[in-house]
Amino acid sequence: MGVIIALAAAAVYGAGDFFGGLATKRDSVFTVVPLTGLFGLATALVAVPLLSPGAPSARDLELGALVGVFGGVAIACLYRGLAIGSMSVVAPITAVIAAVVPVAFGFIIGERPSAFAIFGIVLAIGAVALISSSSHEDVSGQPEPRRAGLVEAFAAGIGFGLLYVILSQTSRGMWPLVAARVVSVASVGAVALALRRFTVPAPKSIRTMAWSGVLDMCGNVLYLLSLRYTFISVAAVITSLYPASTVMLARMVLGERLGRVQWIGVGCAAIGIALIARG
Repeated sequence: MGVIIALAAAAVYGAGDFFGGLATKRDSVFTVVPLTGLFGLATALVAVPLLSPGAPSARDLELGALVGVFGGVAIACLYRGLAIGSMSVVAPITAVIAAVVPVAFGFIIGERPSAFAIFGIVLAIGAVALISSSSHEDVSGQPEPRRAGLVEAFAAGIGFGLLYVILSQTSRGMWPLVAARVVSVASVGAVALALRRFTVPAPKSIRTMAWSGVLDMCGNVLYLLSLRYTFISVAAVITSLYPASTVMLARMVLGERLGRVQWIGVGCAAIGIALIARG
């Protein structure tokens, strides 16, 4: 069950990043991140009565605020990287780093998946890099320098990896996500206003940001749910397969083609997931 929910989280995360990358190509990251965060916050507040009835604990709010700091920086770096670099380079690098951090944490705290699951984790991490590696075009179909956005990708990966770890230490309800969005929206929004970088986007861009914010929050919810059924080292790696969803959307919406290496990555991902589920 945990693997299935984590797969759903990966699909939703990837779709959210696709829309976030598109939005950041039209508007400044200082406009996109606060607005997508507001839509995500609204989604979290709607889900609170369903998934987290009752008052929040002080620990959940504190950890949620920490998630908001790391998450806000990570999302800003990711969207910036997707905007200036190749999505097929930025997304998998971010995902691999984001997967390695919680896997290391899981081993530190004593998680010991089976041999099948460990082999599946290795295959899945490799698949993340392969899935998108053959394309030399960005999300709009234009050639991009392959080095563009690498610093942002590494920073985003570390941020998301820490986000996965911190969320695993919460009660795994909605209140930490609410606190995280309040902190990230307030902090990034304050920086945007101080630097006078916030602009009012066009209605079409707002719709794109709305999709990004809602899907990103739904991905967070699904990730937390998956932690109730499996190890963090398993849930985080499966969730980090989200570039597959991003690339598939780029193929369907923007006409980008999958190369042979990408299809090999898809096959490795499928085998890895099966091994993790068996373990």
